[in-house]
Amino acid sequence: MSERNYLAGKKVAILAADGFEQSELQVPKNALLAVGATVDIVSLQEGTIRGWRKGDWGDEVDVDKLVSEVAADDYNALVLPGGVMNPDTLRESNDALAFVKGFFGENEVKPVAAICHGAWMLAEADVLKDRTVTSYSSIKTDLINAGANWIDKSVVVDHGLVTSRVPGDLVEFSQKLVEEIAEGRHAA
Repeated sequence: MSERNYLAGKKVAILAADGFEQSELQVPKNALLAVGATVDIVSLQEGTIRGWRKGDWGDEVDVDKLVSEVAADDYNALVLPGGVMNPDTLRESNDALAFVKGFFGENEVKPVAAICHGAWMLAEADVLKDRTVTSYSSIKTDLINAGANWIDKSVVVDHGLVTSRVPGDLVEFSQKLVEEIAEGRHAA
């Protein structure tokens, strides 16, 4: 299989709402598209959502699917971009939480990637017990309180769960995400 079609046939959801960190959605999305994956932007509302970039509103992104109308079974992997507003809004949605939980089965886990504040969704979904993760440092205590082992490292991979700290980690984060999707499901 050519590098260009490395993930052909794989479907990935990016769960986001207004205030997502622009680069933390765009860079992984472009990396996935470059290797042949199909990527859906999944959100709480139809139309568009707006990113956050350098302390101000960024670009609008088209929403492909409503979180209330999809399930983890529809996808091979999930990406959770950060930004402070984005996960704070999403974690108040029962549909969004159920969607995230669906990627964490009893015996196996589909690849999930969260960067920066995106890991707040994992804490709220209660899927971090005994997992090793990283994140933006300001939510370290939240993740530890949710049962995670938090370490300060650019990228951490724990049985299909890929986490990173900041936009400066995006290249390595995106590479690890692609690798985890290519490997498929992982034991829980």
